[in-house]
Amino acid sequence: MKRTNWRSYKHILDRYNITKLYHFTDRDNLDSIIKCGGLYSWKACEDRGITIKKSVRSRDTRILDNQKSLQYRVRLGFSANHPMMFQSMLDMRISNPVVLEIDPAVIFESSTMYSDRDCADRNAQIGNTLDDFVRIHFQSVTKPTVYGVDEDEEDYYQAEVLVNDFIPLKYITNIANFGIPIPTNPLEFKSKEPYTSQITRNTPTAFIFLVDQSMSMKYMTTFNGEKMTLAEAVAQVVNNQINELVLRCVKASEVRHYYDIALIGYGTEAYSGWSGELEGRGFVTPQELKDNPFKRVLVREEKRTRKGIEEKEVEKVQWLEARYDGKWTHLHKAFAMARDILSEWMLEHHDKDCYPPTIINITDGEFNGRSKANMLQIANELKSMFTNDGNVLLFNIHLNSKVENKIVFPVTTDELRKSEHGKALFAMSSLLPLRYNTDISKVRQDIFKSDKRHVAIAVNVDASTLIQLMDIGTPTNIGQSL
Repeated sequence: MKRTNWRSYKHILDRYNITKLYHFTDRDNLDSIIKCGGLYSWKACEDRGITIKKSVRSRDTRILDNQKSLQYRVRLGFSANHPMMFQSMLDMRISNPVVLEIDPAVIFESSTMYSDRDCADRNAQIGNTLDDFVRIHFQSVTKPTVYGVDEDEEDYYQAEVLVNDFIPLKYITNIANFGIPIPTNPLEFKSKEPYTSQITRNTPTAFIFLVDQSMSMKYMTTFNGEKMTLAEAVAQVVNNQINELVLRCVKASEVRHYYDIALIGYGTEAYSGWSGELEGRGFVTPQELKDNPFKRVLVREEKRTRKGIEEKEVEKVQWLEARYDGKWTHLHKAFAMARDILSEWMLEHHDKDCYPPTIINITDGEFNGRSKANMLQIANELKSMFTNDGNVLLFNIHLNSKVENKIVFPVTTDELRKSEHGKALFAMSSLLPLRYNTDISKVRQDIFKSDKRHVAIAVNVDASTLIQLMDIGTPTNIGQSL
């Protein structure tokens, strides 16, 4: 039932330009939400025998909910970047978060309650009157992220709207944006597997390469039988991969716009990695890359001939130059730059069934300039971005001039043994879809497992292995003649 004084609530929403509320969950839960016709509280799910595949609520928070008689409440926030979403990712309760946008009309329901901070907080003030609603610190909750909030206001950033029991699909305004058909009868629907969209000119994808160009990249390695710096080896591999991506777009006499590509270098600062005519650019198209190579260089490569494997000089196109002049390894700045250009790309393609963008970070050392916790937060912000078809995929590849204890696409942190840096990268990397498992098993040279999901991380690999990893990280299931 709608409150008689609902206009007073509406006046506050208009004053602060609040047009939607947010609820985060895991992509694996979308089928159930659609099948059941909307969002139920966790306790209502229990009562109805509805299985929550990946629950945001931990056992401890459920105990608190029971103590406060909030177990039948669906919790909504005012920010799409809710701190608890990232905490749930850190705790591995969810891996592919999606943010549901909720019509704020649910605020006007007479049974709806309001909390001036996380309702699990012992200091939370909770009630269902206008006075309780006004108690919310709207000047704080309307900030884009918690980082823009004063320290003494951070708790209030997590203010909540607590809807009684159930939110019907009609109030979830973006529920149709995840590629799952919404049936007339909610109990009959056809599920859609994520990460299955074809790449076409109408539904493109994007790739972002992050390349460590700090001073440690000057260390020597051997690649294709030639001594060179790690920076030079990485530049060769990345340039080859970009060229391969361009070639995949060539159909007859045209270069088709199947995806956008960005190149970011980083050391002390983060910057566009393009050289020549493309210098300073973010995303560029395959046509622009074909038309604007920075230079052509001769490199030695192993080629298979009738006489066996021979080394030959071949001409290669180059966009990325080898650098190792950064005094620091400020990965956080590269992540922030990737987030900014990707936000614009997502806005342009938000209503399309696009294969999710892929970010591949290549580094030889540990990041610095930010704490591990802060880096995990920034990485989770990237991984929480999504298209209709799935979440952004973030790969982290650690190079080593001396290949020792190589670890590729682990399933659990146990495989990383005592590598603390590897464990940090593990937490920052994406959980890969099962569709990658066939190629992963070839690289790992182990038995193919159809039910085990790997994490997009490699530690202590050489440039030759990097080539294999780049191939896996740049899938282009391009539709024929599309």
